[in-house]
Amino acid sequence: MPSDRTFLAFVCEQLRGAGDISSKRMFGEAAVYLDDKVIGLICDNQLFIKPTDVGRARIGAPVESPPFPGASNWFLMTDLDDPEWLADLVRATADALPARKTKAKKNKQKKKLARPAKKTPTRKKVARKAAPKRPRT
Repeated sequence: MPSDRTFLAFVCEQLRGAGDISSKRMFGEAAVYLDDKVIGLICDNQLFIKPTDVGRARIGAPVESPPFPGASNWFLMTDLDDPEWLADLVRATADALPARKTKAKKNKQKKKLARPAKKTPTRKKVARKAAPKRPRT
């Protein structure tokens, strides 16, 4: 079941104290970003925080659950009423995650590779059979 936009807005508002929070909707659900790092997912109107050792230490005994079928376990946040604590958790999670990998920019113009000139195929001359010689009279 897709997550409500109102729930997404509520969660982002609760996390604003952490810094530059943004979200991106995908397949009816949403990813939550802090400074261009995915720190959480919102699936079925529930907030899941990316698991890190720092986050586990801050939460204590986190409830772990997959955000969608086939996913690994993330921290399921059942209490969203303390924005300061959530912001602290999200900042610590983002700091523990590796920097975002930047993709190499693709050059829109195709680079022409220096290749040796191709020899144009030449047609083999086919020898024609000579017409049988007529006897001279």
